Amino acid sequence: MKLAVVRVRGSINLSRDIKDTFKFLGLDKKNSCVVVEDSPSVKGMLDKVKYFVTWGSINDDTISLLEKRGKKNKTFHLNPPRKGFGRKGTKMLFKLGGALGDRGDKINDLIKRML
Repeated sequence: MKLAVVRVRGSINLSRDIKDTFKFLGLDKKNSCVVVEDSPSVKGMLDKVKYFVTWGSINDDTISLLEKRGKKNKTFHLNPPRKGFGRKGTKMLFKLGGALGDRGDKINDLIKRML
């Protein structure tokens, strides 16, 4: 299974561990997206940066849309989402009504709004 990881928040006042994790994931800017394999090491990295990114399992249709957008790099730079991230913005977890953390299959809707 593949996961799509989208960076939601910026890079001001981050600790060195968080910056290094973003570097390993390949998420250098806000609104950038990367598709990774689901493994325990990736889950650990996502747990470390869960207050700055959102992720979920991605389907084949969305993967093909992303590959049309960028063919050279593994990082896709996207637009901000149409109609925003959600009800409570980018400072709350998804299960509490915000935009951060694990959102499961709903990541596909978010990525389609960002293309």
